[in-house]
Amino acid sequence: MKLKYLLARLKKTKFFVLGAVFFAFLVIIPLLPFSAFSANSGTKIQFVTPAWVAEHSKDPNLRILDVRNFPLDYIEGHLPNAVNIADTAFRGPKEGLPVQYWNNEKIGQIFANSGVTNNSRVLVYSDDKDVLGATMVAYLLERSGLQDIAVLDGGYTGYQASQPVTKEFPKYTVGKFTVRDNASIRVTLDEVKKLIGKSGVTFIDPRPEKLFRGEENIWVRNGHIPGARNIPWVTFMDAQNPDQLKPLEDIKKILADKKISPSNDIIISCSTGREATLQYVVLKHLLNYPKVRIYEGSWTEYSAHKDLPVATGDEKVT
Repeated sequence: MKLKYLLARLKKTKFFVLGAVFFAFLVIIPLLPFSAFSANSGTKIQFVTPAWVAEHSKDPNLRILDVRNFPLDYIEGHLPNAVNIADTAFRGPKEGLPVQYWNNEKIGQIFANSGVTNNSRVLVYSDDKDVLGATMVAYLLERSGLQDIAVLDGGYTGYQASQPVTKEFPKYTVGKFTVRDNASIRVTLDEVKKLIGKSGVTFIDPRPEKLFRGEENIWVRNGHIPGARNIPWVTFMDAQNPDQLKPLEDIKKILADKKISPSNDIIISCSTGREATLQYVVLKHLLNYPKVRIYEGSWTEYSAHKDLPVATGDEKVT
C-alpha cells in the first residue's frame, strides 16, 4: 500500500513540475525585462563608406538619419532619402540634470517619426566634428533594440566628395517603433560606485586632457573618476577629416599604449554621455571587445554627488 501511495504521489509531483515549467514559459518569461536577454542581442554597428551607401541606396528597408544640428545644413544638401533629426533632440533635463537621454517612450517616438521601424536597417551620419552625434544616435538605436546599424565614415563631407547629394525631402510613411530597452550596454551611478577600484574594471575617459585633469572650472567639482585612463576621443579620428576614423591598427596601438585589454570590463564615461559613444562603438563593434558599457550620466551626474571621490591631475593607474 505504501509503495502504491508513493508512486501516486511521485506521478502527481512530476505532472506538477511539468505544469510549472510550462506556466513559466507562457507567463513569467515574457514578463522578464528585455535586458535579461540582451547580452547576446546580435546588434551590429559598422562604419561604412560612401560606396557602401551607393550600393545599398535602393534597399527599401534602409532608413538614413542626418543628425546634423543646424537645419539649414540639411536643407542646403543631404544624402538622398535622408531624414533630418538633430542629435540634440534626443536629450533634455531630467530631475535637474541637463542633457540626459529622454525616456524610452519619447526616444521611440522620435525614431518612429523619422520613419524607423523595429525591422529597419539604419544609416546615421553627421559632419565635421559631430561624428559624436552620429555615434550617439547609433548607440541609442542599439540601446532601443535595433539590430542593423551603420555610421557613415567621413560624414557628409566625405560623401559629398564622391557621391551626388540632393535638396529634395524624402517621402515615407510613419510606422511604429517599439523600444526594446537593452540595459546591458550601460551602467548606472550606483553600479559605478561599486566598480571604482575593482580588479579587472577599467574606466576610460575620452574628454580633453585639461577637463580630465580638472584644470578647467566647468562643473561644481572638476577632475575624473579615480583610476580612469584618459584617451581623448579625437585621438581616434583622422587629423584631416575629424569625422573619419583612423585605421583600426592605429587605434589598437593607442589602446595598447594605455594598457587597455579586451579582457577588461570597460566602462566609458565622458562629460555628458555623448563623447563616450564613439569609443563604445569602436571598441565593442569594430574591435570586438566583449564587455564595453557606457555610464550615461557621466561627469555631469557624477560630479554633482559630493560624497563621491574625485581625482585630479594626470591619470594614476595602479
